[in-house]
Amino acid sequence: MTATASRPVRKYRPPAPLGGRAPIGGSAKRRLTVVAFLLPAVTILALFVFWPMLSALQLSFTDASGFGNAEFVGLSNYIEVFSDPEIIRAMGNTVVYTVLFTPLAVGAALLLALALNSPFLPLRGAFRTWLFLPFIVSLAVAAFAWQYLLDPQVGLLNYWLQIFGIRIGNVLQDPVLAMPTVVLVAVWKSFAFYMIVFLAGLQDIPASLYEAARMDGAGPIARFRHVTLPLLGNTTGFVLIIATIAALQAFDQIYVLTGGGPYRSTQTVVMQIYQSGFRDLELGFASALSYVLLVATLILSLVQFALTGRRAKDAA
Repeated sequence: MTATASRPVRKYRPPAPLGGRAPIGGSAKRRLTVVAFLLPAVTILALFVFWPMLSALQLSFTDASGFGNAEFVGLSNYIEVFSDPEIIRAMGNTVVYTVLFTPLAVGAALLLALALNSPFLPLRGAFRTWLFLPFIVSLAVAAFAWQYLLDPQVGLLNYWLQIFGIRIGNVLQDPVLAMPTVVLVAVWKSFAFYMIVFLAGLQDIPASLYEAARMDGAGPIARFRHVTLPLLGNTTGFVLIIATIAALQAFDQIYVLTGGGPYRSTQTVVMQIYQSGFRDLELGFASALSYVLLVATLILSLVQFALTGRRAKDAA
């Protein structure tokens, strides 16, 4: 009996098309598809984000005013940013605004999210809609409405408070009360977005974990501390970062309500950028101040991201 010699197995090759060219590989097709989909977005970003940023960086080293030729001044604008007392005060006001706004907005959003996530709350959908309505209103429009409400002569807030024998003056012209008032208006306008983010995070927590904690004898506070907070770590970090960035960029409500006053007590960095660039026509200085704010925002965001990641790792 003779052994049959094994024949080599030939790999299947698809026939070439009529034109004689081999078909494009699947990976090449995917790359071309990805490039085709990304190209419009990348083009828009390049024209309206990256190019303006590079132009502003170039302007920050000049004395550009929008008229005539700009001369190169090196780091003079950046030195002036850290030596001008008015700019340093604007930076301090921005820090105060951020310190007041971020915990108030995030805390209010978390508390309301916990309340609206309860299955025993009636009309949960209606309450979510009502609380979200301020967020869809333009911040400038909301500031105009609050300016009318806070008016000491014809404002509705004074009228309602007078019923209880309380009368307040013009808080927007008070150097002490102007900043807290502006912060409260911003919190009222912005907390709903953070609340929705927290609601999404709460609904991702398995109900079985709460049941297990309840069977172990944990009360509401213990469940919140040992179940809710650790599992909301990433969500809380995200909300803190975007709330901080929003606080550092505060402009609309300050421009409408106080214009930076009284006595520059609400003058923030973005207000200073606007006034330097569009009122004083110091485009080079305004660009330098913009980049200082950009770097400060980036550093603060990276620090918060690192701290949040460490907390989430420790909780895991």
